[in-house]
Amino acid sequence: MFKWRTIIAASCIATAAGAADDASGRLGIGHVATIHEIAASDLTVFPDGAGLPDGKGTAIAGAAVYATHCAACHGDKGQGLADFPALVGGRGTLATGKPLLTVGSYWPYATTIFDYIRRAMPYQSAGELSADNVYALTAWILAQNNIIKTSTVIDRKTLPKVAMPNKDGFVPDPRPDIPSTH
Repeated sequence: MFKWRTIIAASCIATAAGAADDASGRLGIGHVATIHEIAASDLTVFPDGAGLPDGKGTAIAGAAVYATHCAACHGDKGQGLADFPALVGGRGTLATGKPLLTVGSYWPYATTIFDYIRRAMPYQSAGELSADNVYALTAWILAQNNIIKTSTVIDRKTLPKVAMPNKDGFVPDPRPDIPSTH
């Protein structure tokens, strides 16, 4: 896998400098992104699962990936540490004076978990996990929130079918210029 941060940073530097062909020459880092590199990182996953890649994972496999890549920031059980948010718990707290917004209490779509992990996590090396590892982490988080069983296989077909506890807690945007996702 390539390091997309370096590629994107190099492209931004090149554009800002006004000389795309000189990005690596000025600072000696990165390179101008090719159309194929941009396409490889231009990935969007929708609530219905469109955009999900091939791969699969279970919470059992996700436990090891989580321990290696996530626990230092989010705690060994997903409880959150310092400025890093909790991923687990909070169900039933949204209507209280102290709501805990977690994957299990707030997020309406399971596919969003996959999309967010793939794009933004782990914090120090975002975008470098394989699709199988992202599916496994997604399964681990869902299982920790008692949404799926630890043995459930998550893939591009099963993930969009996962019913999140707060799936009906959002109101569609009524403006006619905003497409509805419901």
